[in-house]
Amino acid sequence: MRSYLDFEKPVAELEAKADELRALEAKGEGYALTEEIDRLEAKASQALKDLYAALTPWQKTLVARHPQRPHFKDYCAALIEEFTPLAGDRAFGEDEAIVGGFGRFRGEPICVIGQEKGDSTETRIRHNFGMAKPEGYRKAVRLIELADRFGLPVLSFIDTAGAYPGIEAEERGQAEAIARSTEAFLGLRTPSVALVIGEGGSGGAIAIAAASRVMMLEHAIYSVISPEGAASILWRDTGRAQDAATGMKITAQDLLKFGVIDRIVAEPTGGAHRDRQAVMGRAGDALASALADLGGLSPDEIADQRAAKFLAIGRNL
Repeated sequence: MRSYLDFEKPVAELEAKADELRALEAKGEGYALTEEIDRLEAKASQALKDLYAALTPWQKTLVARHPQRPHFKDYCAALIEEFTPLAGDRAFGEDEAIVGGFGRFRGEPICVIGQEKGDSTETRIRHNFGMAKPEGYRKAVRLIELADRFGLPVLSFIDTAGAYPGIEAEERGQAEAIARSTEAFLGLRTPSVALVIGEGGSGGAIAIAAASRVMMLEHAIYSVISPEGAASILWRDTGRAQDAATGMKITAQDLLKFGVIDRIVAEPTGGAHRDRQAVMGRAGDALASALADLGGLSPDEIADQRAAKFLAIGRNL
């Protein structure tokens, strides 16, 4: 069953009416209703198109968090063949908020790392809602070191509200683990491409997003803090999250202008959850194109170009 966001209510009402008429027609309880159903569907489609053509930053935040939005496991299943996950950081334990391993992307060997939020109560708890602890980032470092050793490109998929802020994470060195993961990504001597598929929250996101090419889905967000967190600090009122989202410039469109990301991957009208097959195809094409652009560079050139990219952010504003 499709889930609607608050601002999508006009679309929800039109689609509900069309579904009711379709059910009546199927039962033979009325005249042929095909024309009326088509009219309602066309009206709903146009309403959806109009809404998504002018989303506010806060509305994009809601879309990025949509409960039916595809997660890392969906992209991995659609794009990666022969995926073999690796578990554990060889220091403390396993953290399922970050999933990673090796497989083939369009026939070529690849290292894949992503944050998984889960899509049911059970899986959300198991994956800790995509909020990794230190062992998750240390696992990412382990994967990066293996990719570097064997000369494998790296794809990373970002979707987290942020690193887990609990006491136990701090006790085990959360900040140090995030820093080590970021360092490993920056020093990688093979091509790397990161794609923000939902939320890119703070250091928890940058730890696996310091790639040669950074891309975002059209309605994803990427920020140093959540809008609610910023509102609570600035105004001591989380109810002003909408104002914070606008001021923080967290959308893909803003970040492309600032040079923080390199490309926006278009989503189907209504968001990625409306047409999973389409968004997977577009994401795959964008990732393949980015890897192809990096394919002719030497290991030193890859590392130097990546460092120059991040050092240049904000210099020309």
